[in-house]
Amino acid sequence: MYDIVNGVRTWHEVRGEGEPVVLLHGGFADSRDFGPNLARLADRFRVHTADRRGHGRTPDVPGPVGLDVLAGDLAAFLEQVVGGPAHLVGYSAGGVVALGLAQRRPDLVRRLAVLNTAFAKEGWIFLPEVGGELPAELADRYAEVSPDGRDHLPVVVEKYARAAHSDEAVDLAAITAPTLVLGSDDDIVHLEHTLALYRGIADAQLCVLPGSSHLVLFERPELCASLVAEFLTTTPEPLMPVRRAG
Repeated sequence: MYDIVNGVRTWHEVRGEGEPVVLLHGGFADSRDFGPNLARLADRFRVHTADRRGHGRTPDVPGPVGLDVLAGDLAAFLEQVVGGPAHLVGYSAGGVVALGLAQRRPDLVRRLAVLNTAFAKEGWIFLPEVGGELPAELADRYAEVSPDGRDHLPVVVEKYARAAHSDEAVDLAAITAPTLVLGSDDDIVHLEHTLALYRGIADAQLCVLPGSSHLVLFERPELCASLVAEFLTTTPEPLMPVRRAG
């Protein structure tokens, strides 16, 4: 279905019942990527998916993008469509947006899970290049559903690449929501950066999956869904806490 959210005709979908969870897809992808993995959270939660501006079934709109714009879109979606605070689960670039909102609007975030993401440009081993092209598989997938058509893809790549190369970073100290940081041991995010993300949020948990890459959602779909579901429903009680001792 479509709704005008923050001035953008935004495609979104909801499945299941229970506490609200919003899934935020990666860059140059869309909510279809959650079908084989995190969509199974709808067995326990009311799961909302939405395609970001210029992605999937949501059209692009004129003007540049940045973390303020995208976090504003997400805040409006939570207030207008979801109806208030929700758990956020962000993958890759979707995790950046989730972190940005958690910094700006902590009142809208219950719990936060970020998978294979970074809080500053230095965290990525490589970024999309301004003026670059996407692999043919991604371009074909974009063209399958985009209301703007295949020829508009270079415009989207250009503006999001510029945003990715900006110096804007998330202020992790401002994030108060309980947070799960999930990474891979062979990711396009530096492992040291994943650790810094975990250490920078006061109430955070860390999980690094061995033998996995940036495509961990497709490599280990059941495990990812299980780990996220457990995080959203339980509070850790370690027998010998050190970081959480006081």
